[in-house]
Amino acid sequence: MKTIQPVNIWNNGQSKEGVILNAYAINVTLGQYATFWWGILDANQLQLAQGNLLMQGEDYTKWGANDAYAWEFVANSLNLTIVGDYVAPVVETPSEVVEPILEEAPTNSI
Repeated sequence: MKTIQPVNIWNNGQSKEGVILNAYAINVTLGQYATFWWGILDANQLQLAQGNLLMQGEDYTKWGANDAYAWEFVANSLNLTIVGDYVAPVVETPSEVVEPILEEAPTNSI
């Protein structure tokens, strides 16, 4: 995933800000073309828009094994500007684990 310059997207009757681009090849016919799925996500990784793009001809030839070219192809096709790699937020874990206190069950004596 890549971070993008924020874009407004109409989603479920509201304007929302897309800040993450996700994309991957879903169908590749070697030597001919590739189909890419793309999604634009908000800061919480909720999908706001999605679709498919066909890469063929000179674009397919230039792609080769260069993933950076594929990212630029997708972004340029959608009129988006990539500003960096997406880095997921770090979820903090408690610094101290508290062990439960186990009490012995009372015994019945007769």
